[in-house]
Amino acid sequence: MSPKNGKKSNKVMKSSSACDRHDYSYTQNRELSWLKFDNRVLDEAFDPAVPLFERLKFVSIFCSNLDEFFMVRVGGLSDLATLKRQPVDNKSNLTPAEQIARISSALPPLLQRAGTAFNDLEAQLSEHGVTRLDASTLSGEDRAFVEGYFHAYVSPIISPLVIDPRHPFPNLRNEALYLVCSLEGANESGLVGLIEVPASLPRVVSLPSVDGSYRYILLEDMILACMNTCFGMYEPQDRAVIRVIRNADIDPDGEGVEEDEDYRQHMKRILKKRLRLQPVCLTVRGELERPTLKLIRTALELPSYAVYPLDFPLDPGFVFGIEGHIPESERADLLFKPFTPQPDPAIDPDRALRDQVLEGDKLLFYPYESMNPLLDLVHQAANDEECISIRITLYRVAKQSRLCESLISAAENGKEVTVLMELRARFDEANNIAWAERLEEAGCTVIYGSEGFKCHSKICQITYRTGMAIERITLLGTGNFNEKTARLYSDFMLMTAHPGIGEDANAFFQNLALGNLNGDYRFLGVAPAGLKPLIMTGLNREIERARAGEPARVFFKLNSLTDREVIDKISEASQAGVRVEMIIRGISCLLPGIEGKTENVHIRSIVGRFLEHARVYAFGEHADTIYLSSADMMTRNTEHRVEIAYPLLDERVRAAVRGYMAAQLADNVKARELTPDGAWAHISAAQGEEPFNSQEYLLAEAYRDAAAVAHKPAGPRAAHTGADAVFNAAAATAVAPQPAAKPAASPVPSAATPAAAAAPSTTAPAPAPSPASAPATAPAPAPSPASAPVPAPSDEAAPDAQPVVPRIIEREPAHDPKARRGDAPGTVLALPRQGRVKTALALFSLGIKTLIAPKKR
Repeated sequence: MSPKNGKKSNKVMKSSSACDRHDYSYTQNRELSWLKFDNRVLDEAFDPAVPLFERLKFVSIFCSNLDEFFMVRVGGLSDLATLKRQPVDNKSNLTPAEQIARISSALPPLLQRAGTAFNDLEAQLSEHGVTRLDASTLSGEDRAFVEGYFHAYVSPIISPLVIDPRHPFPNLRNEALYLVCSLEGANESGLVGLIEVPASLPRVVSLPSVDGSYRYILLEDMILACMNTCFGMYEPQDRAVIRVIRNADIDPDGEGVEEDEDYRQHMKRILKKRLRLQPVCLTVRGELERPTLKLIRTALELPSYAVYPLDFPLDPGFVFGIEGHIPESERADLLFKPFTPQPDPAIDPDRALRDQVLEGDKLLFYPYESMNPLLDLVHQAANDEECISIRITLYRVAKQSRLCESLISAAENGKEVTVLMELRARFDEANNIAWAERLEEAGCTVIYGSEGFKCHSKICQITYRTGMAIERITLLGTGNFNEKTARLYSDFMLMTAHPGIGEDANAFFQNLALGNLNGDYRFLGVAPAGLKPLIMTGLNREIERARAGEPARVFFKLNSLTDREVIDKISEASQAGVRVEMIIRGISCLLPGIEGKTENVHIRSIVGRFLEHARVYAFGEHADTIYLSSADMMTRNTEHRVEIAYPLLDERVRAAVRGYMAAQLADNVKARELTPDGAWAHISAAQGEEPFNSQEYLLAEAYRDAAAVAHKPAGPRAAHTGADAVFNAAAATAVAPQPAAKPAASPVPSAATPAAAAAPSTTAPAPAPSPASAPATAPAPAPSPASAPVPAPSDEAAPDAQPVVPRIIEREPAHDPKARRGDAPGTVLALPRQGRVKTALALFSLGIKTLIAPKKR
């Protein structure tokens, strides 16, 4: 056999082997699915119901998402594409090189669509007094101002370069803007001029205005307008703005830490190295002659398909900076109505948070409700003489973090403060390094995640000693302990004093300190060892129910679904007759509605004003088992990170989340449905059904709820969660005792349920009595923002609902084999317990898999 034929044969054998392992009829490629998600973000720029300037911001978000996609996903694929034997994607049977080719062909229409949106929106904004000028539109006084500003502030600090055989092409920094042109001299031609746009100057330069409008020019356009004076005896010809995106997919653990090197110093070294990794993309705005563009592309070692011409500003992130300059008279028309996260109505601001959490679980729901109760609890603990320790994991924190300042105060007050700071949180490494140094200087014990396993869990535990008794309050979130994102991302934060969860959390922190990733937990599902088995066990239970002829249902709320084992188990559940409903904001490698494979799977996506970030796993026709989690169903989360899924054990908290599920499934404005061919289709409203925007509804409900509490006479507060008040109808249905004669009814409507029947009503249930509390006078909330109409209740009598028996999924006690069945009321769904030898072998296998498998991004 010739070498050439041998290579062909190997490739065929590899593809054949991959096909034998997986069924690709109901899956799609991860990268192409992500591009469809980013196109959904861009859809918001074309939605006339979204205020004009907010639509421009969605174009910026689209571009920012795309930059990160290139740096991480395309960067990683580019590395793999250089291998002689390329790994094959287990959802699409494509090699990295084939995936890059598909991406490259899918991108130009998306970029063209983004350019159309940006330019059209800028033209409309000009009619509202917000105008951007460029080099081609300058004249008269505007040109005089620009030239004066350039010579006074810009020219002294720029360093124009002439590229010729004596001056090789310089290194172009990742994401930096450069001006490039061809140059002609008296006796020389074919030269290239290059100017880096200085990052030390503001990118947006305001222009004089006499009519109250806001006019501005970008710094790169100002330099373009004055470029003729930059190169001395050389005359610029063609000219353009360029921007290079480099591979940022570098593995900090793969670089090796020196024995005498502090881990923070190691990460700083990694960040510097990332700036000079291989380019993966070049964007160009302007006109360049082919020889000039070829010289740049060749110097960067980029193929022609990696060069993307754009007709709108590169890196449009500047639009967020001009929001504050919008004329006051136009703000109401151009921006979303301002909102303030509302106080949780179940929390009395005049009482100690510790006492209130000890009385019952509290569930905060960002951004509709404020993060302040959590921040107040940590602050109060820092100054509480009975608080002896605070332990917390931090993945992404705000640059100005009240939470971290409280941790510093606690350490200075003599508390034992332990912080696991994840320095490998991509693109937040520098901020995390800075906070780690400050926390350590204040006396906190700062530890870092295990090698090869990022700690992505969001957990905090506060421990108190009262006499000889120990009390623990555990905080568990679906999103970060971050004051900034808590105003932008939709997330849950559970505050609980449940002793079982407290014991598990205590064991979790002890295991983290020891580097033990295989802890034994009863209530928590902890990756990399225990989270996926929890999901599989929940799915298996529903499969058994369906095969026994019983109602069976699963609900997942995720950011992404890529884990092949979970995907195959969901397909198995669908084939068994389990109804699987999912709301997936981003990537879905699973295709619904495929005959014989996923007919019972229904997938929706919601993209709107707030970033949907909460993860919910619910099992059962009546969602008797509900977990919240920090983890998506991605292999990186289930096998290569430290994640936590935690059960909801309080009845009203569980009912509140069921109400949240109902509101999301009722959305017919921002929701889209995934079709069997991988496209996202608009949800068709039923005849007579009013538009229902779940995010607007939840925001309006938070305002109404806060207003109701503010106008209530001072006195005891109901012992229920704030989120429960938002979803009061679902809570009332769930907690009311009902006869068992009608098993078909469910407190969580299906995706096919009309919005009018699915949405919670505005009538609150009678509050449960609570211990007396100090009188509280809450401030009157700001006016409620405009919201979607609240659907009217159905004229038909609501069917009776089955009593919901809460369950958790836990490991089976070795002495009680019957617990595996999970049929005792209010008990457990059992996971098989492994012996130490099996556990060690499983972890060893996982480590080997990590070494030999393609990197997951």
